[in-house]
Amino acid sequence: MIDVDILIEADAWDETALETLAPKAFEAALVELALAPDGFAVSLLACDDDRIATLNAEFRGKPTPTNVLSWPSDERGAETPGDMPDLPTLTGDGPPEELGDIALAYQTCAREAAEAGKPLEDHLAHLLVHGLLHLLGFDHETDKDAELMEHLEVRILARLGVPDPY
Repeated sequence: MIDVDILIEADAWDETALETLAPKAFEAALVELALAPDGFAVSLLACDDDRIATLNAEFRGKPTPTNVLSWPSDERGAETPGDMPDLPTLTGDGPPEELGDIALAYQTCAREAAEAGKPLEDHLAHLLVHGLLHLLGFDHETDKDAELMEHLEVRILARLGVPDPY
């Protein structure tokens, strides 16, 4: 199983199943991409809107809350839009390879789920998968990249029994 280090900074997260949902979502994504989950590690920050707004300002120059942020440990993006990124390969029996860090903001996630009429857990599964794909080099900067990423998200979420979010 993937090694997930979760830091919960906001009490509201205690009402969710984040600690079981995150490893399941990450594992489903890795399996879909034919990557061995037990070879990888992710750090997850479960915070509030104030904290994520600070992080968003610091790292993206956008001083507003957002649902998810990600910081990959390595640059893995594809050079050509729509191509698969350079996925990590495991080299041996050493410690799990760090893929990077993800942060989720409770209030924004809960508000988005409510506005869309979705269960919070389904929306969180989507955002966790989305964040992990960013760590693996996927993005949605071009239409071709967005199409590839969204197609993968739909397939991964289906593994988790989550309906197509698009």
